[in-house]
Amino acid sequence: MYANKDIMNIAMRQSALDNNCKTSDFLESRNIIVRSEIGAHARKYYSEPISCNLVSYGNNIVASVKDEYGDVVEEYINKYEFYHCFETPNIHRLNNSLSKYSQKVCFMAEYFLPDMEKIKSLDCDYKTKILQKENLNSLYVPQWSNALCEVRKELDVLAVGAYDNGELIALAGCSADCEEMWQIGVDVLPAYRKRGIAAALTSRLAMEILNRGKVPFYCCAWSNIPSARNAIKSNFIPAWVEMTVKPSALVDEMIK
Repeated sequence: MYANKDIMNIAMRQSALDNNCKTSDFLESRNIIVRSEIGAHARKYYSEPISCNLVSYGNNIVASVKDEYGDVVEEYINKYEFYHCFETPNIHRLNNSLSKYSQKVCFMAEYFLPDMEKIKSLDCDYKTKILQKENLNSLYVPQWSNALCEVRKELDVLAVGAYDNGELIALAGCSADCEEMWQIGVDVLPAYRKRGIAAALTSRLAMEILNRGKVPFYCCAWSNIPSARNAIKSNFIPAWVEMTVKPSALVDEMIK
């Protein structure tokens, strides 16, 4: 079984593949800027080089940036302590500087990894069942949209469901986003929330992933307190953060 340092090294190695940098870049005390490119082993849903991605494992910022925005991003990340670059009002400065290039700040997320000294399957008050890929076809409906992703269903490989009298009431699923790491998402029907079901399914799915020789990871928006609490209750710990910049037209379409 992995140790925590192994898990972190694998995550950093994958982030390096995602962002066209070196694993050691995330351990530097200075900020690093690299050209945004998609490698052969980047996350499978990456379709084109991202305008800008700021990544921090708590030491510095590694900025993967298209050449035309490099000067703007370099000025920004070197103006503040690295953690302040992910905060408002400072983010408005970056957004304003990029507006002349028709770019905007888009996604902000925190990523969690299992604490290998604590991770275990938590008890559930309801019957649970492991679902293989072939069992997922009928589950691509809105109530399970965090656990499964219809537009990338080919990546969904495994899930754990909870049942009340034979009815599915909660689902945790994982997608094989990259070679060594599988991402977990979870949904619980409103009437069954705050009963520990999400943590029970998340932890059990994490153990199933680890038993298959892969590393589970979990992602949520910083404002999603219930999701962050679930990660912590499931014995995951904060590992890294990301903030992306995308074309203004794409962002505007998202917020219509």
